[in-house]
Amino acid sequence: MNPARRTTAATATALVLATAGGLLTITTAPASAAVTCTSPVFKRQFFANTTFSGTPKKTDCDTAVDQNWGTNAPASGLPKDNFAVRWSVTRDFGSGGPFSLSASGLDGIRVYLDGTRKIDLWKNTSTTVSKAVNVTIPSGKHTLRVDYVNWTGSARVNFGYAPRTSATVDTVKPLAPTGPAVTYDQAGGNAKLTWAKNKEMDLAGYRVYRRLKGAAFGTAPLATTTSTTYTDTTLPVTGATYYYEVRAYDKAGNESAGTADQAVTTVDRVAPGVPTITRATGEVTPTGGSGGLQVGWDQVADAASYRVYRAASENGTYATVGSTDQLTYLDTSAAESTVYYYRVSAVDAAGNESARSEPQRGKIWDNDPPPLVSGLNVTPTEYGFQLDWDKSPAEDLRHYRVYWGELLGDEGDEQVCYGTVSDYVSPDKTSFAYTTLPDGDEVCFFLDAVDDDGNSAIKWSDEGVPAVAATELDMTPSVATPEGSPLHLTASGAEGDEGNQLTWSGLGAGEEESADPAESFRVYRWNPASATYEKIAELPAGAFTYFDTGARRGTTSFYWVTGVQADGTESVPAGDWAVTAPVG
Repeated sequence: MNPARRTTAATATALVLATAGGLLTITTAPASAAVTCTSPVFKRQFFANTTFSGTPKKTDCDTAVDQNWGTNAPASGLPKDNFAVRWSVTRDFGSGGPFSLSASGLDGIRVYLDGTRKIDLWKNTSTTVSKAVNVTIPSGKHTLRVDYVNWTGSARVNFGYAPRTSATVDTVKPLAPTGPAVTYDQAGGNAKLTWAKNKEMDLAGYRVYRRLKGAAFGTAPLATTTSTTYTDTTLPVTGATYYYEVRAYDKAGNESAGTADQAVTTVDRVAPGVPTITRATGEVTPTGGSGGLQVGWDQVADAASYRVYRAASENGTYATVGSTDQLTYLDTSAAESTVYYYRVSAVDAAGNESARSEPQRGKIWDNDPPPLVSGLNVTPTEYGFQLDWDKSPAEDLRHYRVYWGELLGDEGDEQVCYGTVSDYVSPDKTSFAYTTLPDGDEVCFFLDAVDDDGNSAIKWSDEGVPAVAATELDMTPSVATPEGSPLHLTASGAEGDEGNQLTWSGLGAGEEESADPAESFRVYRWNPASATYEKIAELPAGAFTYFDTGARRGTTSFYWVTGVQADGTESVPAGDWAVTAPVG
């Protein structure tokens, strides 16, 4: 409430000036006519009568209609009785809705809405009168006017208006906020929204909604605020476009429609997924040479290109060798027969790079096989055969393969050595002791050279592979081993200094139960010089193994084992043989 202020200016002043051409009369308007009050402040006018006639004695602004002048004059120059005061205000009620108007005082009070009387307490009274009414105010701008008259006695007046905010009474939605705008801070990744303040008197606040492009707004707001600005610090920095809208809501819970969507395209700081390398293989040119090493990987969503890294070892330092927008890359700088390790990353349109893939080993395979092995010589021996050959000139030789086989075809015709791999020999060797039972068979041998990349000299050769036929020595004892022995003997060649190992079973040997166990066991070895089996050991009952450290290396040894009973009789012998290669 603003009390009336004293004024010293006359209501109007006439000024007559002499001019060269005659008289000029200037009339100034009353000071009260120039008063402008900003809504929702009331414009107040004082009259020295009860009919609101004539020019107001005073005009000012009043924030509220709430006066108690008692028996005093309401303003300087006005009587204490028989005066009138008028308050008026034109304001925007937003969406309007249900309102309550209330007035009380001494003496007469009338309240108007857009010129229509809503409250009438127009009488001279010595007691306080009051009245409240409920009205529905349409949306937009409307004028409230309060007329007050004091005839005699005390002067007091009060007026108020307010929205009715009960959810059962107010079902009118607020108007949508106006003037929405959004700005985006790329450095911080934040979006700032602003909008104009709603005119609703029952406004409770605003709700901010956000959606991803192509999606709908959710039922729950992103944020709720009473301000007319909001900064979203939760935007994903994925390069996607998001839309905002703001809705007003009142104290009854009614929510307005949304503002026009405000779009923001975020910066992209999210890297794509990590590629998975599917291959790293050598490429061959139409002329048969190396075209490079091709690396391939699976497609990654959002990737605009890929970067290829290479290192000399799996955990080594990886350097960039190239980039591409394809799913393969040909490393033309890769050398043949060299192992490389590759890793690949995905890069999106914003330049974000993913983590690198797991390492993948790659190598350009050497397609050039070694030459055929030459100079093979096969010598029959007491242990089988001694093989010797010329050293291969291949620098990347992995090993030699020794093939043993049989000759197919009749003598005098062209025969073929049909063989299988029996042994592998390291590339620094040019000889090999092939052990077998020398019993006079005719066999054949040939060799293959294989390089580090698995290229076979035989496989890629257009020439015939030279094979060497040889006949074994016949080391078979002249005394045959009889059949029907109760024992079973197994002999194996020496692998160290322990000698040939003999193991047998039967007649209580070892843990075996026997109805007629032997009291001892005798071990015999064939002596070609005497053409007899000579006893080399006598072992007690239960024995089942013997190491012949006296056997000569580089020969084939033939053995018998017999069981001896208590009366000195020997069982039928069990026989076997063991072959050892020469030492060195």
